[in-house]
Amino acid sequence: MEDDAQPPVGGHAGVVEDVRLQKVLARVGYGSRRVCDDLIAAGRVLVNGEVAVLGRRVDPETALIEVDGAPIGVRPGLVHYLLNKPAGVVTTADDPRGRPTVVGLVPAEPRVFPVGRLDADTEGLLLLTNDGELAHRLTHPSYGVEKEYVAEVEGTPSRAALRMLREGVELDDGMTEPAKASLMDPSVVRLTIHEGRNRQVRRMCAEVGHPVTRLVRVRVGPIADRSLAPGAWRELTVGELRSLQQAVATKPDR
Repeated sequence: MEDDAQPPVGGHAGVVEDVRLQKVLARVGYGSRRVCDDLIAAGRVLVNGEVAVLGRRVDPETALIEVDGAPIGVRPGLVHYLLNKPAGVVTTADDPRGRPTVVGLVPAEPRVFPVGRLDADTEGLLLLTNDGELAHRLTHPSYGVEKEYVAEVEGTPSRAALRMLREGVELDDGMTEPAKASLMDPSVVRLTIHEGRNRQVRRMCAEVGHPVTRLVRVRVGPIADRSLAPGAWRELTVGELRSLQQAVATKPDR
């Protein structure tokens, strides 16, 4: 029997063959198989929550593989897009009102879904992928992934208003978590949050007396791109994907 073939497990009639873990890691850019062997031997790789051992075989279609706590998408056909969403485009796959959608701005195949939401009037960076585990971690509040916005607002926020944004604002669905807030220009606020409530930035600014007139998301976790034109998209680089995976790595206190 060849190195990467073995009888199918689970009664899948030969559709899926398990492959050696180091080959899977090498295939997604973790270095040579020797380097991947060293990662496994050092106990830095988990498969479905268990520390992997040398010689471990996995099913890339179903295995959850983590390196240093970071989920590594190994299923064939995974894609990760960064889109600069224009205003007027809705963050859904289909809209009954016939409005343009974010999914319509990226390739139709393979099918992807947006990671989180931006309301129709909000512009800026949005991730789309078919990598379910990564998307789950990016949107789950326990991982605390930052989202940075630039908000044009009515009036000029005072120091007291900025302090309220930083310390937390009482909304109808509860107090917000502490945020980062600074004044870029008299009517432009840079606000960084790690929650994902509906229209949160707009509601926070309105609550402190400065309604938003324009809102742009400029960063998702470690990912930013000032050169990406509105409506344009691109695939994440290998380095960007690694940094995103590391941003949602499982920590001991989680």
